[in-house]
Amino acid sequence: MVVAVTPSGGTLTALVGLLTLRLTIDGTFTRYVQSGMRPWLLLAGVALFALGLFGLVIALRSHDEGAGDEADGYDDEHEDEHEDEHGVGVGWLLLAPVVTLLVVAPPSLGSYGVDRSPPIRITAGKSDLPALDPSGGPVEMTLLEYTERAFDHDGESMRDATVELTGFVSADGSGTFDLARYQIACCAADAAAAVVHIVGVASTPPRDQWVTVTGAYSSGSSDVPELAATSLQEISAPKDPYE
Repeated sequence: MVVAVTPSGGTLTALVGLLTLRLTIDGTFTRYVQSGMRPWLLLAGVALFALGLFGLVIALRSHDEGAGDEADGYDDEHEDEHEDEHGVGVGWLLLAPVVTLLVVAPPSLGSYGVDRSPPIRITAGKSDLPALDPSGGPVEMTLLEYTERAFDHDGESMRDATVELTGFVSADGSGTFDLARYQIACCAADAAAAVVHIVGVASTPPRDQWVTVTGAYSSGSSDVPELAATSLQEISAPKDPYE
């Protein structure tokens, strides 16, 4: 069996490798997969780019030398007639989305997917969470840790302590909003959002705006933990948007 290498196939493979390298080098890949996958993505990008260039060179040489397999009906005359009949080959059309991604990379997950992602559920059990020191400064923690502490004996480990949470606005209301941040096990496809309801704010930031909120635990009435805010600061999206 003879597998024909086409210029479009080699170019597409090389561009996919180049796209992988670009997303990995500039850090954009953390929007889609865990940061620990950087070495493997670099290796994959280099391998795809080299393989694509090799295939492209082989295809161009075969075309120039008129090396075709007439027994299988893939001679140069047939290929030229086919291209004349159908115009640009379908293979070249596959380059369009890859080139687009090279120019504009899709953003990370935002508020639109919070209600559509599987919820993070905390199961009550024996507490082994150390109590926070109320006399210290704000304790920076993830939204997942805050959720765990909030459902552990009604937030007993955070009693009278000040905490600091960072995430994006997923839903807003009058003086309240939901603060969310995704957790991923492997990639964005398995993302699940941890959500904390923020109360007591003077003005609500716009949806998808990243903020850092400082406040104290508040015993809410819903299955979403609450934080009574004392200060709020709008920030730029972090380089790694996942916890």
